Amino acid sequence: MQHLSKYLLPALFLGFLLVGLAAFMQSKPSHKNARVYTIVQHYSPYYLDKRFGGLQIMNKEDPEFKEKPNNMTLFHEFERLEKAWGKTHLKLQNNQLIILDNNGSQQAVVPLEKQDEIDFVHRYYGV
Repeated sequence: MQHLSKYLLPALFLGFLLVGLAAFMQSKPSHKNARVYTIVQHYSPYYLDKRFGGLQIMNKEDPEFKEKPNNMTLFHEFERLEKAWGKTHLKLQNNQLIILDNNGSQQAVVPLEKQDEIDFVHRYYGV
């Protein structure tokens, strides 16, 4: 028994370290193409608001909309809302991303220069 007790503290430390790393990896946001995402984010109604109590998801169009998910699910919930918005407000035609408003009229056209930008639009927004 005394032989096992000398390994107890390092085993507990290693266990907590592995659980913490797993939680960190699970809560990380997915990779985004910086150029395309920043342009589309300008037109997206959702944004993260930093408050004293933490981050919350807000909507530019609806001041009553506030979601306060926990830190573990914050980025996944934000991505879910952005993807739902993107499916109805983004169109891909001839290597150009067309951004639409709520009425369906064209707001902006973003030329996609590389294949990884097109892949990002397909993967992230599902367009």
